[in-house]
Amino acid sequence: MTARLTTEFWVAAYRARLQAADIAYYITSKGDATAGAVIVKVVSPEGARAYQRTFDFEGVRAWGVLAEGAEPEVDEVLIQQRRFDPDLWIIEIEDRVGRTLLDEEGLR
Repeated sequence: MTARLTTEFWVAAYRARLQAADIAYYITSKGDATAGAVIVKVVSPEGARAYQRTFDFEGVRAWGVLAEGAEPEVDEVLIQQRRFDPDLWIIEIEDRVGRTLLDEEGLR
């Protein structure tokens, strides 16, 4: 059996990585500390994109695109997700080149 990290612990580690990379972030929705789902929204000059945890074809957890486009459109999707899941965490990143660091080891 593999031990799972709490969401709050994962978010704290992610925040530390973002700070170390000098990437501005905001926690716009704080969900359940133990098992809340996480959505990461990144805003760049090209628009916005929201990522959520999914499973790939082999059943391995990965980050997939939930929504992308103009920021108001992505925000509407996040509002709907929040209505559906009140335990949801939403982390918003502002980065000129759209970095999220989600592909780094330990964050996948």
